[in-house]
Amino acid sequence: MSAAAEGHQRVDGEARIELKRAADGTTVLADLFQRAPCRVLFPHVEAGEPMQSVLLTTSGGLTGGDRTHVAVRVGAQARATLTTQAAEKIYRALPLTGDALVRVDVQVGPESWVEWLAQETILFNGARLRRTFSADVAPSSRLLAVESIVFGRTAMGESFDTGMLHDAWRIRRDGRLAWADALHLQDDVSQLRTAAFGFGTSVACSTVLYVGPDATHQLAEARRLLEGCCVPAAATALQGLLLIRVMADDAAEMRAIIMKLVAGIRHSAAALPARLPRVWYC
Repeated sequence: MSAAAEGHQRVDGEARIELKRAADGTTVLADLFQRAPCRVLFPHVEAGEPMQSVLLTTSGGLTGGDRTHVAVRVGAQARATLTTQAAEKIYRALPLTGDALVRVDVQVGPESWVEWLAQETILFNGARLRRTFSADVAPSSRLLAVESIVFGRTAMGESFDTGMLHDAWRIRRDGRLAWADALHLQDDVSQLRTAAFGFGTSVACSTVLYVGPDATHQLAEARRLLEGCCVPAAATALQGLLLIRVMADDAAEMRAIIMKLVAGIRHSAAALPARLPRVWYC
């Protein structure tokens, strides 16, 4: 590592959240550990909403060499929503500083409902991000998760043309691998993105995943919600998983579609209000 790289401070943040069902049927915080720049807030929620945890990074974004790890454990028969305060920004990495490492691990106990509703991750040109999302879901439980990537702030004339993105998912049911997926873009990202087998003209993409025994039933609801959608989008179900992919030429348009889609699925699958956490509307 160069002397210049050694002179820059790097973050190593962590948040561990454990939630459990209390005797009165509510979900409460059982344990919390947080290390800067990771921070967790617990706002009051509207009637009928699960307990809510809002995650944020006080550093204002991440760059090469930064690391964050969020570990969530939800006990039996609990109901929880985890979301992020705002879009996460991944800035240009300096030479020899390595990748920004973002790791999320979720464990869902029996007969529980958990939502991981992350707002967009925005990649600046030259950013290097290696992100993993893993979840182990009990057979009787359900998980609704969303992660989105924006290839630069196009409204500011920016684009993600060089750098690296490795975005990996690992979903387990009762400890057994049920689904694995990874997206890898490196070096001449612009050429890879615009290739015929890539993203074409799209500047943003999103993955919505629902894990639960009623995934096939929710597939019909997802396709209904996508009717009339004017961007590339598709949904499929396999062995207790519902997978939805959305791409768009405009990040704001994709966000509106994702909000409608996730709100509809949480209402259909868990009889929750057809809306997202308040931070999504700020």
